[in-house]
Amino acid sequence: MASSNFVTRVISALILAPVALGLTWAGGVPFRLLAIVTSAAILYEWFTMFGRQAPAFWKACIASALGLTSLALLFGLTGTAALAMILGLYVVLAVIASVTAKREDSLSHTLAFGFLYASLPALAMIAIRGSGAGGLAALLFLFAVVWGTDIFAYFSGKAIGGPKLAPSISPGKTWSGAIGGALLASLCGFAVISLHAGHSVWAVLPIALLLSIAAQLGDLFESGAKRRAGVKDSSHLIPGHGGVLDRVDGLVVAAVCLYAIGLSLGGFDVFGETVLLQR
Repeated sequence: MASSNFVTRVISALILAPVALGLTWAGGVPFRLLAIVTSAAILYEWFTMFGRQAPAFWKACIASALGLTSLALLFGLTGTAALAMILGLYVVLAVIASVTAKREDSLSHTLAFGFLYASLPALAMIAIRGSGAGGLAALLFLFAVVWGTDIFAYFSGKAIGGPKLAPSISPGKTWSGAIGGALLASLCGFAVISLHAGHSVWAVLPIALLLSIAAQLGDLFESGAKRRAGVKDSSHLIPGHGGVLDRVDGLVVAAVCLYAIGLSLGGFDVFGETVLLQR
């Protein structure tokens, strides 16, 4: 049974990874659609975990907010106007939840948070990708760090073992895996950007390390959410892997982190080719 599940995971990964990378390389509308479909899947799985007892009308309101955001992103709204739109819609949803929900009931707020959880990463990914080669390099850097973190954390943890990282949330994770994954994934990100720039870009190392930590925190957050919801996987959309959120839990947090870094720096000029984010 275990070997069969492993084969299914490998086949799914071999199909999905080239599709994701191909759409990332294409950029433009194809990539925007990928980000939007991913955000819709995240919200669907959030509803699956926490929305079983929620009123259909409330879920429709949240889904409509994501739909409006998705249309705006699809038609090119990626600057701070898009960020303001997302945050404004979330505030509206949170206010409605506060007014209509019972004081002891956090379900409405939990579902409203699902809108933020799904929409912010979509904006971050689309804004970072932009339309130039620098945006492509920035996303490949992000992928290298996040995927490297997953891979090297697993093998470092298996090889070294030691104290558990967060046993009450995710019993399988160790400090050795977290540290090993972060260090080796940072080197992966450094290699991607240095190859793109044609020379060593040392300035990306602290950014890569920060993104690896963010990815691991995203993984732990999703594990905690599943534990709270009482489920093993966020859904069964991906054979052998569980849900979409199970695959992108670290990526969505790291993407928002990289987006925030880009806004604070005015772009990603440290990546060998300037990537300016619209303000």
